[in-house]
Formats: sequence, C-alpha cells, structure tokens
Amino acid sequence: MMTIDSDARSGSERPVTYIRFDGWLSHVENAFNLIAAFSILTLMLLAVAQVIGRLLFNMPVPGFIDITEQAMAIFAFAGVAYCQRVGGHIRMEIVLGRLSGRTLYVCEMVGVILIAFTVALLIWGSWYHFDRSWTIGDSTMDIRLPTWPSKLVIPVALSLLLVRLIMQIYGYARLVADPSREPVAVPMIEGVEEHAKHEIDEAFGDETAEGGTR
Repeated sequence: MMTIDSDARSGSERPVTYIRFDGWLSHVENAFNLIAAFSILTLMLLAVAQVIGRLLFNMPVPGFIDITEQAMAIFAFAGVAYCQRVGGHIRMEIVLGRLSGRTLYVCEMVGVILIAFTVALLIWGSWYHFDRSWTIGDSTMDIRLPTWPSKLVIPVALSLLLVRLIMQIYGYARLVADPSREPVAVPMIEGVEEHAKHEIDEAFGDETAEGGTR
C-alpha cells in the first residue's frame, strides 16, 4: 500500500481545503507516532537499567512492571492513525487487488466506513473506562501509579484515527463520483514491482537525482 501525498502533485481540480486539513492532520499524526516511538525507546532503556540494576547491584527499578503496563497503551495506540494514513495496517488484498476504477473505490469506501463505525464504538467504550478510572482513583498494584492517563490515551488516539478515517471516506467518495480524479490522501494498492520501485526511489531518490544532474 502507498498513500498519495497531498503535496506531491498539483492540479486545478484538487480540493484545497481538504488538502490543507490533511497536511495539518498529518503533522499531528507524526507527533503522536514520535511519542509512541519515544515510549518504546524509553522502555528499552528502562529494561536495560532493570537488568543491570538487578544483576549487579541487586536494585531493580521500582515499579518496572507497573510502568511497562501503563506505557503499553502509548506505543500500542498512539501511532495507529499514522499507520492508517500510510496504509501500513495488515490487509487482505486478494480480491481488492483484482478490482479497479469505481468498483475498487466503492469497496474501499465501504470498508473504511465499517472501520470508522467500529472505531467510534471503541472510543465510547474506552472513554467509559477512562471516566471510571478517574472517578474511583484507580491505581496500579505496586507503586500506585494512577491508571487514568494511560486509559485516556486510548480514546484520544482512536479519535485521531476516526478523523483520519473520515478524511479517507471523503477521499474515496471523490473517486467514486469521478474515478478519473487524482487520488488525494488515500492509500492505494501497489503491485510488487510498483512497491519495489517506490522503496528504491525513497531509499536512493536523492542519489539518483544528483546522478541525473551531473
């Protein structure tokens, strides 16, 4: 899968407001993804400190299990909207890969609508669990960390995903109305050759450009 970059091309019929909002939303998704990556790095360093402290000094990190449990919500959910934007989620494309034109866009749009409905239900349920944790003052067993911050991460991250899904529904609706339009900010299916070429261009694009100008 690949996503058509909203800044990659230009055209007179492109929805300017949609593209601008997509760019703003992409910055937010990138920030959330960086937070998720930083949380993984922090946990890795904390695990190293846990092993070294226990092994050499018999001083494990206090509440290591509690901290790990709370951080899991960050790296599991904070990057989910970014992954949806770049088409990184696991998909079955055996059928979709054989479709094209309006039929493909209709199927993609229906699938995204179903996902958006499911995510909306998950937001409602996760917010309920956050509210309950906040109300009763729930905390972890060992060092008594409050659990509401990690539970708040889930509905916030899913809300960001829902906004991205709504954007993609609009993007596919444009293509359903007129399949000849340029896809904007929606994941598109790539063949093996196209995917390989795309990866090579990303990895060696600068070197290729420099070589072409010499």
